[in-house]
Amino acid sequence: MTSPSSHRPAVGRFLPIGTGGRKGVPAIVGRTTGQVRSRPMAYLALTKPRIIELLLVTTVPTMVVAAGRWPSTWLVIATVVGGSLAAGGANAINMVVDADIDRLMERTKDRPLVTGELAPRQAMVFAIGLEVAAFAWLWGFVNLLSAVLALSATLFYVFVYTLWLKRTSTQNIVIGGAAGAVPVLVGWSAVTNTLDWAPVVLFAIIFYWTPPHFWALAIKYRDDYSAAEVPMLPAVASLAVTARKMVLYTVMLWILTLVFTPVAGMGALYTVSAVVLGGVFMGLAVQLRRTLDPALAMRVFGWSITYITLLFGAMALDRLIA
Repeated sequence: MTSPSSHRPAVGRFLPIGTGGRKGVPAIVGRTTGQVRSRPMAYLALTKPRIIELLLVTTVPTMVVAAGRWPSTWLVIATVVGGSLAAGGANAINMVVDADIDRLMERTKDRPLVTGELAPRQAMVFAIGLEVAAFAWLWGFVNLLSAVLALSATLFYVFVYTLWLKRTSTQNIVIGGAAGAVPVLVGWSAVTNTLDWAPVVLFAIIFYWTPPHFWALAIKYRDDYSAAEVPMLPAVASLAVTARKMVLYTVMLWILTLVFTPVAGMGALYTVSAVVLGGVFMGLAVQLRRTLDPALAMRVFGWSITYITLLFGAMALDRLIA
């Protein structure tokens, strides 16, 4: 198999056309779909807002658990803002690096660098600006440990996952997914200015949740990954192999959510929720392993998002009503 870098197409040029929208905001037409998107919305798209939402779903409940109650509202806002800036910057850098393969994949063909809405230089300046702002914000309004952890997540995501593992190893999302687990450490350290075993277990929970979550989506887009020569597991292994590994990671995830109870001193509400939610996740993973139905994979993907949202919600509620 040839290296993906050996035939990377050039990234589309920036093509502003006239003015559109309100207050004279320049309108930009994506060359792939003809969609009209304002300049600010193009920059916003670089940050992958939906992924940021998922990170915040884990960060805020972690802060509640760390504080044993609702922490300072200002601290929550400051941490959320800083974390969003850091995650957005990392996602924007990822789009710059992956513009060539994004062009080849149906799922990513409308991203701003592919459509020509933004130039790579513009995107990189924007991304670095977000990272500088994130570090300064977290250091100034939260604490230095949180700022360093957020920056470390960006560096890991960019250099370990995007630049190294994504195009070279089937373990790309397994190891690289650690970057997405750092926000729980940021949330915990924002409250306590330290780390201990409870946030480490939370980190492990997100770490083991990420592969079955992402592989479920990648099953649907395995042809995209094959076309881009990205060795995402479902693109280079059979559905049976992928589904078996998803079951194994889900088992580990389920165990870790239960380990969190004694480590963090959680109550019955969280524990029962972890048992039930994990049972549903396991049931779907086992069903996928048994039927090998690609359509079922999207149900697993959808549930994985619901699962992590409800699990961390139960975690926070357990603390708030204790």
